[in-house]
Amino acid sequence: MTANIKASVASGKIEIITSKSYAHRLLIAAALTNEESVIEKVYLSNDVTATLNCIKALGREVIIEDMNNESKKIIIRKKDCIMPNELVFDCLESGSTLRFFIPIALTLGKKVTFTGTKKLLSRGLEPYFNICCKQNIKVIQKDEEITFIGTLQSGDFFIPGNISSQFITGLLFACSMLDGDSRINLTTHLESKNYVDITLDVLKKANIDITFDQNTYYIKGGQKYSLKHSVVEGDYSNAAFFDALNYLGGNVRINGLNDSSYQGDRVYQKHFKDLSQGFCTIDLKDCIDLGPILFCLAGVNHGATFINTDRLKIKESNRVNDLQKELIKLGIEVVELDNKVTVKKRIEKTIHPILDGCNDHRIVMALSVLLTTCGGRISGIEAVKKSYPNFFEELIKLGIGVEYES
Repeated sequence: MTANIKASVASGKIEIITSKSYAHRLLIAAALTNEESVIEKVYLSNDVTATLNCIKALGREVIIEDMNNESKKIIIRKKDCIMPNELVFDCLESGSTLRFFIPIALTLGKKVTFTGTKKLLSRGLEPYFNICCKQNIKVIQKDEEITFIGTLQSGDFFIPGNISSQFITGLLFACSMLDGDSRINLTTHLESKNYVDITLDVLKKANIDITFDQNTYYIKGGQKYSLKHSVVEGDYSNAAFFDALNYLGGNVRINGLNDSSYQGDRVYQKHFKDLSQGFCTIDLKDCIDLGPILFCLAGVNHGATFINTDRLKIKESNRVNDLQKELIKLGIEVVELDNKVTVKKRIEKTIHPILDGCNDHRIVMALSVLLTTCGGRISGIEAVKKSYPNFFEELIKLGIGVEYES
């Protein structure tokens, strides 16, 4: 589907959807308890739906009730039944779900299969494969499924910190349930540390004790999860797209954010101000998901150089190459160097360009915000279902002209 976006100035207020990062983790922690647990203000994106799929595969009952602002109350109960010897976890296209659940599933001592899109299952899982090799866990790979046969054992785990913090999160969830104590040793500097901080915050809420010292996480085995009730906070990652409209002449008030949140993408507020004041250098090491919207704002402001950009290439798309192709249609040049990208100031406003969303939710949202400055079409807008299904409806509420084309 294609959206025709008119040159418009946004105005109004928005109740931002709740954090996908927190929702994933709170729902998983709730599923690992032996008691009924209630998680409120869950926004049902495709990724969160994938996590609920996997929770059901764990033998949990999931009840979904409506709340205000299209959010949901999720009630999770442990079923009184015998689990089958073979389990299937459908992760759809959610990298977080896949990486969080693999270690959890490996604590069950059963044959477990993970399914999802071919693209998802091609996104590197080497740290887990290395662990499986050392622990004699059998791995069988096919195009759209991966099967594991074996049981995760406690002990020392060695994980690079510069690939994805999701591997660390998955192990933190799983190791606390193992019989013995474990240590997760980081072999490189940890990037996206704030995502691990969110995990640790959720684990603390669930009565799980983990300590960190000198690049090592210490996890006592045999711990019991307990999380009776929690509320998901507003999402800074998605708030960035709407706050960006304020730097394009708009007047948008965003409600629902936690000023003391652990979310690393809170830093967008500082970066937006820097971009509006002049050419600057921005480090994406701990806020890689902000890359698309920061690139777009840099192009219509004074330009910028971004460092630690390589992980943008292994997201839902190669976000460096794809943004490079699309932004040039708007007169914005993107130059890639070694782990660094320079976005140059827009030299002219291209009238009514036709952009490709690249099957990437963050690219669709970032380019759509940018199109409010000049108007144009963008295809593949259904990609927003991954994290923000009502994104375009929210734009329309703020006065942005959007017409849908099949």
